[in-house]
Amino acid sequence: RHLTGLVAADLRRHGVKETGREGLPAEAVLRCALLKQHRQLSYQELAFHLEDSASFRAFARLPWGWSPKKSVLPKTISAIRASTWEDINEVLLSSASHEKLESGRVIRVDSTVTAALIHEPSDSSLLWDAVRVMVRLLRQVDKLGSVALSWHDHCRAAKKRARAIQYTRGRPKRVQLYRELLGITRTTLGYLR
Repeated sequence: RHLTGLVAADLRRHGVKETGREGLPAEAVLRCALLKQHRQLSYQELAFHLEDSASFRAFARLPWGWSPKKSVLPKTISAIRASTWEDINEVLLSSASHEKLESGRVIRVDSTVTAALIHEPSDSSLLWDAVRVMVRLLRQVDKLGSVALSWHDHCRAAKKRARAIQYTRGRPKRVQLYRELLGITRTTLGYLR
């Protein structure tokens, strides 16, 4: 009851109503959040399981034949504050300790890997990125106009070498391309000194 009250307060603070068309009672939000965390589900997977599984619906104490929309779950579960999660964890840990399931002396921390549109960095791509950033800084110095610099934009040449390294087979050819790319990078770095 104590935890349900904390979750209800978080929902009210976040502006989520407990009743209405998309309303979820605080106890159901708490139980859905626990299912999501325990089973390591995404919101979409949680919505599917709440609709598909009678045991999930029973644990979440949802009415028979009714399941929350997938857009409601993130809105309500994310309204639970960090301090409330700490209280939830404390209650679960004391309950597990009382039942002699878990002592709580050792903590295992997991992190979730998510897909992102970030390329895997290679040495050649990092060197090319360095040249791009240095050229950007040189352009900013030029715009300020306080210091007269004589420099050349080597971005295209660096990109060309980096791509060639990526697609070239055979170590001897790649070594020569790396030397050229390192030379371009050193030259660009020299402009900044």
